[in-house]
Amino acid sequence: MKPIFEYTKGMTEMPTHYCPGCTHGIAHRLIMEVLEEMGELGTTIGVAPIGCSVMAHQYMNVDMCEAAHGRAPAVASGIRRVHPDKLVFTYQGDGDLASIGTGEIVHAAVRGEKFTTFFINNGIYGMTGGQMAPTTLIGQKSTTSQDGRSKELNGMPIKMSEMLATIDGAAYVERVALDSPAHVRQAKKAIRKAFEIQKKGLGFTLIEFLSTCPTNWGMTPVKALEWVRNNVMSYYPIGVIKEPKEEEQA
Repeated sequence: MKPIFEYTKGMTEMPTHYCPGCTHGIAHRLIMEVLEEMGELGTTIGVAPIGCSVMAHQYMNVDMCEAAHGRAPAVASGIRRVHPDKLVFTYQGDGDLASIGTGEIVHAAVRGEKFTTFFINNGIYGMTGGQMAPTTLIGQKSTTSQDGRSKELNGMPIKMSEMLATIDGAAYVERVALDSPAHVRQAKKAIRKAFEIQKKGLGFTLIEFLSTCPTNWGMTPVKALEWVRNNVMSYYPIGVIKEPKEEEQA
């Protein structure tokens, strides 16, 4: 009998350290599945910094490198320049990319570095205890915003994808969600498109994933998915924010 589901060769078979209901695992699987389908598992180098995904190298069956907190874009820039024939990606959370590593990601886009960033936006610092992140929604509670994020005190949540899309060196920017099967399928298409644009050398590419953190949000996994659908997506709308012109993609 022909199997209807097979474990991708892009993932190692080992227990995960992620909390129940966390959607990091879905993002991992999609990225590795796309690389396997593209025949690029042996020609890809990933960079993971500090955060919940610090152990990503144990799950992703490609060459991986660890970077200091926020510095993954700088490390990826060096790797891609030394190995222009490889696919290179960073896998970063919102605390990492939108806070301590803001300068790194902005200038990587400015330089038009030819790697892909996978940006996991769960609106909170996950690994370090649930503190407010730059992407935490107004009114959303955290360990450092007990009454909810305040516009007057903390400013508005930063929209990294929209900001990076204004930079000339950014070739492709899309925001996707991991809250439903349909959106997961859409996310997989975006991942493949980002890698294909990288292979053409058109510039910096970024995919933002609206993800969950049930533990630090204080929700069940099901409620966390509903929160993404009913609250997060209204402030961070999914869809293509920037893409190359048709003649560039040809």
